[in-house]
Amino acid sequence: MDFVKVEREGAIAVLTIDRQDKLNALNPQVVEEIGQALLDLEADPPRAIVVTGAGTRAFIAGADIAVMSRMSPMEAKRFAELGHAATALLDRSPVPTIAAINGFALGGGCEVALACDIRIAAENATLGFPEVSLGILPGMGGTQRLPRLVGPGIAKELIFSGRRIKAEEARMINLVNRVVPEGEALNAAKELAGQIAANGPLAVRMAKASANRSLDVDLISGLEYEADQFGLLFSTEDAREGMGAFVEKRKAEFKGS
Repeated sequence: MDFVKVEREGAIAVLTIDRQDKLNALNPQVVEEIGQALLDLEADPPRAIVVTGAGTRAFIAGADIAVMSRMSPMEAKRFAELGHAATALLDRSPVPTIAAINGFALGGGCEVALACDIRIAAENATLGFPEVSLGILPGMGGTQRLPRLVGPGIAKELIFSGRRIKAEEARMINLVNRVVPEGEALNAAKELAGQIAANGPLAVRMAKASANRSLDVDLISGLEYEADQFGLLFSTEDAREGMGAFVEKRKAEFKGS
């Protein structure tokens, strides 16, 4: 791939968008490569995925406006659908996904971060949805995921105004989970990914599936799904290993089976 790199570091994978001359801006090729990289990872899954942007200036500065300005209505719709497909792969990835945000995460960049399970931002991060200032709207899931994350009132304020916010304000409104010193977002994300990877992989996968299900169904249906997954895990070697290790006061060795 030209703009997306995937590196394995033990049980975790780091997916890096690398288009630094354009501040890692998204065009159709970049979005397709993100989707393909995530599909490749599903074929041989790690235990956690970290998503970041190359360099220190941007996570993803947004969509490539020069490219978008030449799109027809149908091309624009197709671009949005490509974005929806790629972000859905993040959102519905069987393993946890963590965004490590340095610098700019605007428009489509913020939407990629929104699709991750967890967001860690450096102090120098700037987030926002400036699309309305261009006469368009967030088209890669921003109008749908942001209200679910921060509430409709705050989401509408950010989307309607196009206002950019710094990392600390993003933390206060729950747009990001944590703020770390400049240059430390990737290290912090890797550290968290390592903590996740040390746990029972089947349990983490089913916990993510259950948490995602809660966003789509009523409470009773969600609880039924949770009970099913809870019971199913008791049929696994990992559950016997994890609980056995606790009783025997030793470190568990999970095999993912």
